Amino acid sequence: MTPLLNLIATDRPLDNGALLGRFLEFVEGRKLQLYPAQETAILELFDEKNVILNTPTGSGKSLVATALHLQSLARGRRSVYTCPIKALVNEKWLALCREFGAENVGLSTGDATVNREAPILCCTAEILAKIALLEGATAPVHDVVMDEFHYYADRERGTAWQVPLLTLPHTRFLLMSATLGDTTFFEEELTRLNGRETVTVASKDRPVPLEFSYAETPLAQTLEALLTGGKGPVYVVHFTQADAAQSAQDFMSTNVCTREEKAAIGHALEGFKFSSPYGPEIKKWLRHGIGLHHAGLLPKYRVLVEQLAQRGLLKVICGTDTLGVGINVPIRTVLFTQLCKFSGQKTGILSARDFHQISGRAGRKGFDDVGWVVAQAPAHVIENLQLEQKQAASGKKFVKRKPPERNFVNWDKQTFARLMAAPPERLTSQFQVDHGMLLNVLSRPGDGCQAMRELIARCHEPAKAKKALTRRAWQLFRALVERGIIEFIPQTPEGAKVRVNVALQEDFSMNQTLSLYVHDTLPLMDPQAPDYALVVLTLVESILEDPELILRRQLGKVKDRAIAEMKMQGIEYNQRMEELEKLEYPKPNRDFIYATFNAFAARHPWVGQENIRPKSIAREMFEEFRSFAEYVKLYELQRAEGLLLRHLSSVYKALAQTVPDAAKNDTLREMELYLATMLRQIDSSLLEEWEKMRDPNYRPRDEQAEVRPPGSDEAAADITRDPKAFTAAIRNRIFSFLRAVVSGDFDTALTTLEAQPAAENESWTPERLRQAWEAYYVEHETLRLDPEARNVRHTYVTVSEDRKRWRVQQMLIDPAEANDWVAEFDVDLAGSRAAGEPALRLLRLGSLV
Repeated sequence: MTPLLNLIATDRPLDNGALLGRFLEFVEGRKLQLYPAQETAILELFDEKNVILNTPTGSGKSLVATALHLQSLARGRRSVYTCPIKALVNEKWLALCREFGAENVGLSTGDATVNREAPILCCTAEILAKIALLEGATAPVHDVVMDEFHYYADRERGTAWQVPLLTLPHTRFLLMSATLGDTTFFEEELTRLNGRETVTVASKDRPVPLEFSYAETPLAQTLEALLTGGKGPVYVVHFTQADAAQSAQDFMSTNVCTREEKAAIGHALEGFKFSSPYGPEIKKWLRHGIGLHHAGLLPKYRVLVEQLAQRGLLKVICGTDTLGVGINVPIRTVLFTQLCKFSGQKTGILSARDFHQISGRAGRKGFDDVGWVVAQAPAHVIENLQLEQKQAASGKKFVKRKPPERNFVNWDKQTFARLMAAPPERLTSQFQVDHGMLLNVLSRPGDGCQAMRELIARCHEPAKAKKALTRRAWQLFRALVERGIIEFIPQTPEGAKVRVNVALQEDFSMNQTLSLYVHDTLPLMDPQAPDYALVVLTLVESILEDPELILRRQLGKVKDRAIAEMKMQGIEYNQRMEELEKLEYPKPNRDFIYATFNAFAARHPWVGQENIRPKSIAREMFEEFRSFAEYVKLYELQRAEGLLLRHLSSVYKALAQTVPDAAKNDTLREMELYLATMLRQIDSSLLEEWEKMRDPNYRPRDEQAEVRPPGSDEAAADITRDPKAFTAAIRNRIFSFLRAVVSGDFDTALTTLEAQPAAENESWTPERLRQAWEAYYVEHETLRLDPEARNVRHTYVTVSEDRKRWRVQQMLIDPAEANDWVAEFDVDLAGSRAAGEPALRLLRLGSLV
């Protein structure tokens, strides 16, 4: 039994006073000294009040939350901890498991679910919002901790943070953040919701004070000065994942750790499997004392970096601003690489809230007397300063470097000073209505329609916005009724007048804005069509957000192939560039999707500015039978493995919950199973951590062979499956043919190719081949077969419209480099698959002219 559980292990119930006394004794026994704000907040919670805790990072908000969980557990109530970032939910879940026992704590993030019915639940805000919408006042949620509550004002996710404050009247709340601003509105709203008194406990006193400085030296030089000055560990803040990874690589030339420290890191990494394609890079940086932390990484790598940092083994962490959201990575110095950020719509100077959130990570309580916050001057400014110094020494003039033209807003030392002094911006409501909200509320046992009206009436939007939300809700409701997703029923004793169609699967969901488009389009398709499952998969991918990096890599491959084909056809450079601008990344069934979506949008005014986004990522993996690792390598997505994982996870959820079971055939069910298995296999670290806490003798299972899409075994025998490998096999066959031709062995040359007619009523014979080759020697001295002549850029492949045949042209390289002869071949893909080797026939051996 854990020490905290021992506090409530008694035969008789403890009143709040006795329980408070035991908790304070527990805190004292751990040699912890409560800060005034902590003590006040805990006393108010044990007085059964709502509490808004607005204190700096590092001031012990987690201990206050622990007190609430303990009180709730002792009373036989259920408490929920929620926050915005899945990584932080995972971290808090593991910490609470250690404090309250693994059997008493559950997890639900959408990606992972463990022990969900436990008396303490850790979940994302979206999960708590769904519980609140589905069950309202009857939800088994008695106490809620909402950590990082400033996400209430997030444009994309703010609704999830507001919903519990509107729908859980029997729930007590603890709202926590370091950057709340004025909280008067929330005090009034919480008391109006549950009738309890609400108090704000605020403090600006930091356990570890901050010192700020502005750096006008190159980034690597700034970092080195911080490390040699004893100001590590340093969190180097970037605002793109690519920049964070580039810095990690650049810092490899900096002496970050001693030999002994590197040995300690190596020992800590023993047994950890860096099994994904990006794993070796992560391992290389870690062994040098550099951690990488951003949302594009697989969860297991982020957790590893956090664990190593908590053990004091990492001197540098290159990350994005996600580390500003409370993740427990102890650092002494925060180093901003820039003070502007792309918001998703435009680039602007950091908000005061973002600046204070990230800065607040500096300084380790119990280790540091002061935390350091350093901001870099813009890179072009630093470079100009260096050039000025060189000019002063040498007298030579220089051309001033200009600021970047894109994704940049200039800042200076005064900008830094303004951010330091500015208070956090006021939190504003971002409430929205969508299909998922309607389905959840209308699924309640009571009058869901009335509950929906009350939800909009209670939301924190102004009156004018509420009218617009009501109109949108009715538009969405009518669309759901028309499609049979919602149906009217005789009024039940509980007051229900509508219900969600009982024929739909139990976890049917429409969380994507355009989920109804999928439901609307499925009846237009032929379930018996051979490509039915793939088209359904494309519909699902089309309603999901675009993972831009992956799509850019796909487009790059498309352009590479197009350039090769246009060069083979002799198209001029300028025309090639014009044609390239017209190309898109793969969009299978694009005409069908755009036509059906336009018709759908015309029938549904609520669609508004929403757009369909056809793409082929999961579909491409299925069609080409590629595993996760193979797909990462194909498009060089090593730095974005987490992005690919999240997209595939979204595809799986939408396929499982948005496509009705009645519309699924065996192939679609195989796709679901493959995706579920792959997602579990790629990162099972959380489940393993929980199993370790439940069973001290637990041993993780050996890694299985990487899961592959259905049909992979059959596809593995298909020589044409991998175009790159198949092309290489064809080229080997072609050069075997050419070597025999050059040697004058025309019989052997022809036996290397398939003996089929080259054209109607004629065939290649040794004599015909000899005559063709003699014509070559009339114009050329010999044929080159050296490495340059065998360069792949001299081989051109054209795929037939029906994709059943390839036309391959091999340029013949002569010593004078006239290169005006070609050997042209036809490749039969079906024949190649059947034979297990390229099936070629010679079409032409002659001049290009």
